[in-house]
Amino acid sequence: MEKKKIGFELLIFEDETELSQNERKLLRNAMDARENAYAPYSKFKVGAAVLLENGQVVIGNNQENASYPSGLCAERVAVFQAGAKYPGVAITSIAISASPSQHEEAVPAAPCGNCRQSIIEYEQKQKSPISIILGSEKGPIYKCVSVADILPLAFNSSFLKDS
Repeated sequence: MEKKKIGFELLIFEDETELSQNERKLLRNAMDARENAYAPYSKFKVGAAVLLENGQVVIGNNQENASYPSGLCAERVAVFQAGAKYPGVAITSIAISASPSQHEEAVPAAPCGNCRQSIIEYEQKQKSPISIILGSEKGPIYKCVSVADILPLAFNSSFLKDS
């Protein structure tokens, strides 16, 4: 038996003033998108902003539906919209801002498993990392240099190839 430990480096910023100007702007775009989320059932609003290598920013927010799980998370709305509107243009980073309406959250929420898998598909396709910036109403801001960091042993297209 072999035992292997898998880990990653997480950057933690005290607040948005420690981010670069571009990162701060992207996080603000995610926060603005969050405000327009349609979350009448969970009361958990999420906004996402994707920065493309051409400088374009594409936003998304969660869209719920009474027929669970028919809704869609903010991250996938933004990433899929970027892929549809700007095919072939690499995603450099994504900022995500989540906020429950019942209380202020002091710890950033990370993307769900479905969103991680969707984002890593783009990272693998473009052969370059997508950094993730996570923020909430208050508290620290987390940054990962690649979605692969938060989805180790990711499923990818190599598992689907014919023998």
